[in-house]
Amino acid sequence: MTAVQHKPVRRPIVRTASDALLIVGGVGLLVLSSLPVDTHSISAAERTVFHLINAHTILPFIVVWTVMQLGNIIVVPVTAVVAIAFRRWRLAAGIMVGGLATYELAKVVKKIVVRGRPAELVDDVRIRGTAALGRGYVSGHAAVVTLLVVLAWPYLGRRTRVAAVALAAFVCLARVYVGAHLPLDIIGGAALGLAVGGAVRLAFGRPQT
Repeated sequence: MTAVQHKPVRRPIVRTASDALLIVGGVGLLVLSSLPVDTHSISAAERTVFHLINAHTILPFIVVWTVMQLGNIIVVPVTAVVAIAFRRWRLAAGIMVGGLATYELAKVVKKIVVRGRPAELVDDVRIRGTAALGRGYVSGHAAVVTLLVVLAWPYLGRRTRVAAVALAAFVCLARVYVGAHLPLDIIGGAALGLAVGGAVRLAFGRPQT
């Protein structure tokens, strides 16, 4: 008897209310995180949180820097190529479109909500590595890594989802740890990534989970 070969089951492509909620929640969080942002000062609470993360040397810089690159815009085309290698054409297209949109929208937000880097607003900042330049709000790294997690989520298993969220959180905290961003910069960047990710999922569709 010949063995019966079963074709892999293709999950239907869907667009759901949860994708729209990502947009609403992301935009809402972006607006809320921008309200306390001031060009010349920060709140005592944000300063305290910043120092809790930035003041203590916990991991070697090379380790932090390496993982932190997962939020670099260069990772967008790299992950798109990986998606293509696995024949995930829809995901690859979404990553490229979403990555470009996130990059451009982050620049728009930086022009609207003006704030410098931590060293301009906080005393005793520990700069690890090369000092970041330009405006601080929002964090592009936080936006990019959040976008990638949102888009990849429907394609991942339970364990890889946990790993993806853990890596995204590490990248976000690392930007504060190296002295490149203040906490609200990170929250705003993650919110932008959520919103763009939701919009891309609605536009391109995603596998049913």
